[in-house]
Amino acid sequence: AKKLTNKATLWYVPLSLQNVAKIIQVPPIEYSSPEQKEAGKKRYEAQKFERVETKERNGEIIMAVSLPEPYTVAYSQSSLIHLVGPSDCTLHGFVHGGVTMKLMDEVAGIVAARHCKTNIVTASVDAINFHRKIKKGCVITVSGRMTFTSNKSMEIEVFVDADPLVETEKGKYRAVTAFFTYISLDKENKPLPVPPLKLEGEEEQKRFEEGKARYLQNKAKRLADKELNNDFYHANNINTFKSGDIDGYLQK
Repeated sequence: AKKLTNKATLWYVPLSLQNVAKIIQVPPIEYSSPEQKEAGKKRYEAQKFERVETKERNGEIIMAVSLPEPYTVAYSQSSLIHLVGPSDCTLHGFVHGGVTMKLMDEVAGIVAARHCKTNIVTASVDAINFHRKIKKGCVITVSGRMTFTSNKSMEIEVFVDADPLVETEKGKYRAVTAFFTYISLDKENKPLPVPPLKLEGEEEQKRFEEGKARYLQNKAKRLADKELNNDFYHANNINTFKSGDIDGYLQK
């Protein structure tokens, strides 16, 4: 049987195509009865009154009890809550790895942008570890915090906690962890110096030292890979040159 599932009244405002900031007049409509016109007018007046009240409430500023100091871990740390739906999952009802990675990258990007207040870009991702599967219907919390800053890069630790809504007896668990490295860019997309991270407490100092060790290790690996690629490039150029000589000789 056909059933009514949703009902709503939507209000639209017509804007000029030449100037989108200009509101234009609405052409009048013909009502089927005076009662229909009066009912619509009452809805309009009620909606207008509610909008005015809402605008006044929005003008109130709610001050935070305490604001973290800029460039601290607490100042830039961020979280995102997401309900895992069917479009996030495989045919077997588990979250696609790419969906999780996208959410993690978003959170890490917010942390980096909050820290340096500039344009930022992902430089590398250090070992995304999927510890446990995430099923459809879970609420996941993606959290990120700054762990290390060098002169021109930032390391952000990101972890994903899953909380089953149906199978609550299983409890909340950590599903994914990773480290994202970001760099700060100016308007011409050139690297900018990163503000130093202000550390508070022994735990943050420990994470900073661990991040520094990863930074130095990855830096050494990048330099080694660069040399290897250069050697490979020169070797191929030499082989191509010799092969060209042989082809020329055969043509003669």
